[in-house]
Amino acid sequence: MQDKIRDVELRFRELERRLSSPEVFRDPALSAKLLREQKELAPAAEVCRRLLAAEKKAAEASLLLEDGDEEIRSLASEERESARAEIRELEEELHALLLPKDPDDGRNVIMEIRGGAGGAEAALFAAVLFRMYGMYADRKGWRFETLSRNETELGGLKEVSFLVEGEDAFAHLKYESGVHRVQRVPETESGGRIHTSTVTVAVLPEAKEVDVAIDPADLQIDTFRSSGAGGQHVNKTESAIRITHLPTGMVVECQDERSQYKNKDRAMKILRSRLLDRARAEKEAEISSERKSQVGTGDRSERIRTYNYPQSRVTDHRINLTLYRLDSVLNGDLDEITGALRRAEKLERLERSGDDA
Repeated sequence: MQDKIRDVELRFRELERRLSSPEVFRDPALSAKLLREQKELAPAAEVCRRLLAAEKKAAEASLLLEDGDEEIRSLASEERESARAEIRELEEELHALLLPKDPDDGRNVIMEIRGGAGGAEAALFAAVLFRMYGMYADRKGWRFETLSRNETELGGLKEVSFLVEGEDAFAHLKYESGVHRVQRVPETESGGRIHTSTVTVAVLPEAKEVDVAIDPADLQIDTFRSSGAGGQHVNKTESAIRITHLPTGMVVECQDERSQYKNKDRAMKILRSRLLDRARAEKEAEISSERKSQVGTGDRSERIRTYNYPQSRVTDHRINLTLYRLDSVLNGDLDEITGALRRAEKLERLERSGDDA
């Protein structure tokens, strides 16, 4: 543990020194990088400071145990035990803070929602989830941009893709990947019977051009006239774009913008992120082929959450968390759920690191 404390202190002091140097000040990109690292390391540095103080307190109390006065020895014994208990807690906290982070946690996010089982009702609930994530992004102060959407006549969404830009967006939203199940009386049901429908959500770390190399020869790009749920939405120009990535067979369509160029740019943004997500999933499968995460694999086929309207209940099946405030969750109040999922993942990683030690 002393080695960890020394390494944290040395690195934190090194960052402070470099950030005050003229060469870093003249390089905005390097300055931003070092500031991010300093911000990430600051909690661990603070725990190290408290840990050293607790160790000093324990050492001083141990010296007082040699005092001839019985009352002083008794107080010193209590002080030492209290300091040792604090040391154990702080060591666990520091260990958790120094766990390797998901390198994609700081990225922006591209999310894709698709109606699953349930037809029109699934599409209607897809629109509900789309609104929920938009309101959550607003609560967090993130930027939210629709990239592509395919609506139904009833106002539902067959599928929608959108970008979420903001600090640690992927770290908060990555747990949303999977199958979301809804139990409610559909707007299209006149008999009052409760139906079960599903919607799939994919969460992709946004990829930059430098992250994924795409050979233009591997792309088939088609243009066509965009259309919406009704005739009034039909575009008379061929501004819609369909990009097929031939090596993987991935197909991306964008038709929301009137500009062919903008639709192509959005389609490429989605394609790059899908390819990055594919590479990421393959790498994780190699590393953890014999392990399955407690909080879920993030597989699109895995049922992760149920929204039960009659009971106003939301249940996350990965961590057995149930909340009876469906309305607030659907209005974007997701912090309790995402926070619990992040804590569960951290606890699991701590257990793993202990097993590997």
